[in-house]
Amino acid sequence: MAMKQHTAQTHGKSSRGLWITGFLGVVALLGSLSIAVSVGAIAVPLETVWGILVNKIAPKTVTIDWSAGREAIVWDIRLPRAILACFVGAGLAVVGASLQAVTRNPLADPHLLGISAGGAFGAILALLHTGLFIGLLTVPLLAFLGSLGATLIVLAVSQFASATSADRLVLAGVAVSFIVMSAANVLIFLGDPRATHTVVFWMLGGLGLAQWNQLIYPAVTLLGCGTYLWLKSGTLNAMTVGDETATTLGIPVARFRLTVFVIGALITGVMVAFSGIIGFVGLMIPHIVRLLVGGDYHRLLPVSALFGAVFLVWADIIARTIMAPDDMPIGIVTGLVGGVFFVWLLRRRIR
Repeated sequence: MAMKQHTAQTHGKSSRGLWITGFLGVVALLGSLSIAVSVGAIAVPLETVWGILVNKIAPKTVTIDWSAGREAIVWDIRLPRAILACFVGAGLAVVGASLQAVTRNPLADPHLLGISAGGAFGAILALLHTGLFIGLLTVPLLAFLGSLGATLIVLAVSQFASATSADRLVLAGVAVSFIVMSAANVLIFLGDPRATHTVVFWMLGGLGLAQWNQLIYPAVTLLGCGTYLWLKSGTLNAMTVGDETATTLGIPVARFRLTVFVIGALITGVMVAFSGIIGFVGLMIPHIVRLLVGGDYHRLLPVSALFGAVFLVWADIIARTIMAPDDMPIGIVTGLVGGVFFVWLLRRRIR
């Protein structure tokens, strides 16, 4: 009886902690979005930002005391950029957390496993060589195919080299990432020199090309794939224990791992298509979230998505303001932060 009461109390405290963490995360996200839309080369007061947003949602409910130029900056430029940062950060965090489960490796990340490099290869192929033969869907489609191809190559290399352990799978991913990026550089070299500067900047990561009519693609991808992964949280929990335990629970381990890799390639490919290569988000955020809500994937995935969105919004704020009026590629910011975090994580694992 006492054991049941203790378990119930522990579960209640854990649930309250999750709700508190989620609430604070939502508040942080809304505050971050407000600041992201407000700051920049031309500062816009927060009350003006909210006035513009309210007027767009419910016209003629507030007095318009701002210029058309400020409204264009807030609604047409900064808000879609901030929302894209949310989608990309959330998507990469969810992929990183899922890959860490199926590979049982805390260092797994779409960037380190070569998935981002494959997406970049496909996107560069579309931008410089094939053209938009099916319209706006061309870049996301080829980016997904590139990410999927890189994923399959990593799995094939790990099997060929008998590198089936978790650590060696990451090494295989790093090796494939170098090879794929070399191939992408060849595509850039052979492409139109006039477009090279834009593509190189895009490879370093950037959200400056965000548009309202394109946000539907990362939104639908994140919602659909993220929901599927969350519904499979119990299976992801079992995979973290080991293949043998998961098999005894009736889980088709090999098929589920491949499914997660394909879903990870889809999310990463679509995000890379609109943001370029942004590394280390999927590595850092799940580890930070585990310290707050534990390792249960029912909690880990949604909170990782929330914190990933907040992190990338702030990374974009830094990228836009540190060298204003010029934009620093956001991949530089996440690379610096992620590199330091990676060293800390290695040190922590050794200890």
